[in-house]
Amino acid sequence: MKTYNNLYPRVISLDNLNIAYKKARKGKTLKQYVLEFEANLHNNILNLHEELKNKTYQPESLKTFILRDPKTRKISKSSFPDRIVHHAIVNILDPIFDKRFIYDSCANRKGKGSLFALRRFDEFKRKVSGNGKVISDKFDNNFVKGYCLKADIKHYFNTVNHDVLLEIIKDKIKDEDLIWLIRQILNNFINRNGKGMPLGNLTSQFFANVYLNELDYFVKHQLKAKYYIRYVDDFVILYSSKAQLEEWKKRIDEFLREKLKLELHPDKSKIIPLSKGIDFVGFRNFYHFRLLRKRNIRNLESKVELFRQGLIEEERLIESFKGWKAYARWSNSFNLCRRVEAKLLQK
Repeated sequence: MKTYNNLYPRVISLDNLNIAYKKARKGKTLKQYVLEFEANLHNNILNLHEELKNKTYQPESLKTFILRDPKTRKISKSSFPDRIVHHAIVNILDPIFDKRFIYDSCANRKGKGSLFALRRFDEFKRKVSGNGKVISDKFDNNFVKGYCLKADIKHYFNTVNHDVLLEIIKDKIKDEDLIWLIRQILNNFINRNGKGMPLGNLTSQFFANVYLNELDYFVKHQLKAKYYIRYVDDFVILYSSKAQLEEWKKRIDEFLREKLKLELHPDKSKIIPLSKGIDFVGFRNFYHFRLLRKRNIRNLESKVELFRQGLIEEERLIESFKGWKAYARWSNSFNLCRRVEAKLLQK
């Protein structure tokens, strides 16, 4: 297996830091912290380069806040210079690791994403069900054959083991200076006995795929599960046999505990008939149609109510509705969208 050394000079080069700076500022050009950094851009990039070169670089403390959209999450935000460093690392490491990722690892990758995952789910459900073969004489044209192991990992980002992650990275990357820098970033998340990565960091998203690529290889090459899709820590396996999925679920949980120091979420990891609809990447996926999650609908309705009470501005409500409508267009929710839009017009 090919390994890589002497990557650190490429990561901290002025050219790479300038590219990383442009990526970090994308969509945030009017933010005050970006404007302040750009007021002395050349010196700030040069200072960052020197800190990295001399290995005196130390990430600033993360700023943590709670985001409730649609579910409650704790987001930890890095300073703008630190985000430049994150982009600089991913610029160099992503081409190396992405080649090792399986085709159906869908999150945070160029050309992939949630819609790609939905298309693959549709393709797999047709194959597993025999193109929608009905397995009952009930008057229900969605009662098709096949099952889905729908699973996610318990408290994934909070339980990623730093030592395990670094060993996975060092299997490919033999540059000790770059390993030092990665360790600096991991250790900046004040936690919890060498565990956890903060939600909100580009490096967290990237390392999440590196870490669970080990699971992907186990499922594809050891279990030989053909119809497997992963989106961050949320994954599905479709198959015709419920018993086989039960066995795979057991072996996956053993692998996660022994090799990656993780575990399946006991309440969210279930085997579900395809006819019941599978909650995956933001939608309830049935054989013949796709619906929005109920909590997503309730979330928008609550914002409409907050607007009527004068607790949020009209501009924010309109922005939320536009994003929601763009998301809803991938489901069979035409009438729902019309009802919601009518509520908005009533104000």
